[in-house]
Amino acid sequence: MRKKWVRVVFRRRVFVIAILLVQIFFWVYLVVGTSRISRYVDWALNILSILVCLYITGKKEKTAYKLTWIFIILMVPLFGGILYIIFYTQSSPRKLRRLMVKENRRCLPFKFAAGDALPILESNREECLPQVRYLQNHAGFPVYVHTQTEYFPSGEAFFERALKELKKAEKYIFLEFFILRQGVMLDPIVEILERKARQGVEVRLIYDDLGCFMSLPPDYRQHLQRRGIKCIVFNPFTPLLSSLQNNRDHRKILSIDGKVAFTGGINLADEYINAYERFGHWKDAAIMLEGEAAWSLTLIFLQMWNLEQKKKDDYGAFYPWKDTPCEIKSDGYVQPYADSPIDEENVGEHVYIQIINNAKDYIYISTPYLVVDENLTSALTLAAKSGVDVRIITPYRWDKKIVHMTTRSYYHQLVSAGVKVYEYSSGFNHSKTFVSDDKVATVGTTNLDFRSLYLHFECGVWLYKNQAVHKVKEDFLKTIPVSHQVTLESCAGNAFLQVVQDVLRLFAPLM
Repeated sequence: MRKKWVRVVFRRRVFVIAILLVQIFFWVYLVVGTSRISRYVDWALNILSILVCLYITGKKEKTAYKLTWIFIILMVPLFGGILYIIFYTQSSPRKLRRLMVKENRRCLPFKFAAGDALPILESNREECLPQVRYLQNHAGFPVYVHTQTEYFPSGEAFFERALKELKKAEKYIFLEFFILRQGVMLDPIVEILERKARQGVEVRLIYDDLGCFMSLPPDYRQHLQRRGIKCIVFNPFTPLLSSLQNNRDHRKILSIDGKVAFTGGINLADEYINAYERFGHWKDAAIMLEGEAAWSLTLIFLQMWNLEQKKKDDYGAFYPWKDTPCEIKSDGYVQPYADSPIDEENVGEHVYIQIINNAKDYIYISTPYLVVDENLTSALTLAAKSGVDVRIITPYRWDKKIVHMTTRSYYHQLVSAGVKVYEYSSGFNHSKTFVSDDKVATVGTTNLDFRSLYLHFECGVWLYKNQAVHKVKEDFLKTIPVSHQVTLESCAGNAFLQVVQDVLRLFAPLM
């Protein structure tokens, strides 16, 4: 059966690539042809590119995006303008934006079903108030108490605990993941989901089509539904030149009865638990919330689910503490958050920048990619120049060669400013964690790259004075000895490599 699915998947991929090539060849023919129509098309495209450049110059958008697109259009004026229109006009579909605004309004009253913990922070005059107020009052994600946190420094630890919690489910199980791949990790989870569905538990799964493009058969959704697992394939990949494929669901959420929830960098595939070696040892991280804050991740899942459904859920029907209050003891403050590419608020980036700017003693960052704009670069270098101990761990083994080369292009600037950069020597570091001053941390799905910060649906958990904060720091410090520090000499490179890296940085916003 597995070999048959592989053949079906391969044929589907070849078909999609062939359709894309046909479209590209058609445009090339129109431009390079010698007919009168081709000459008219040539003039029209040149004029269009000029108008697009003027339009880009006046837009309120990140400078890096503007410069990248203008550079591309100047390089290929015949195709640059039309390429921008194809990508930009479809990157924030109005229909989806309206639906999300509507769902946010429907969901808002239920976000505060557990009460409002912000006045507690205000009465204690906690120094984290600006961060909390931004996420709650502007981004719409409340801060919670009555929550216990548990940090997992590896995919193996997450997997073991997730299996135990899944078996305890009584009412519903919600899963939302970017990548699924059948094997040692996914198969036991699906078995539990199927068994729970037979017992009357509501089981729902969202997975991203492009994330699973080469890992699942095209009929996997039907395969799950036959087993009682309700399933949505997010943003199905189509063989059309469309930037809608840019906006992927990169979230990882597992919610059980709204009382326990997980998130982090771990997908449901064997490399994440090192059952299959892909890029050396896979280093990852996740967080479990037990208590009120788990409800917030549940709502984030339900909002995404309702975007794809004609019949909308009653959010209140899933609230787990309607009859009795949550009795979980408080373990500091917990504030789950989500980010969307179809609004104008870069929540993930703002969380990161505020942590960096507020750091007084240290800021430790773990990320698989380091492809950032001038705002984050400036924040990191300023913190280091101000005497803050800034350390960043990236992978030594790479999964995307071009992105890894671009990551290394930032090393010289950061190290020169006093930032300590390390590469995880044993393999691929996929963790997305920040921790600062023994008080603040965040664990989530957002990478330090343009795609994750501005194009993907992401989520994370902001933590303040929790036991998990110390665990994130402990995990980071344990990873330093199995990493090698980048020095100015080691990141200098040769002249040719530096030129290549400089060129790659021009295209960083599109990676």
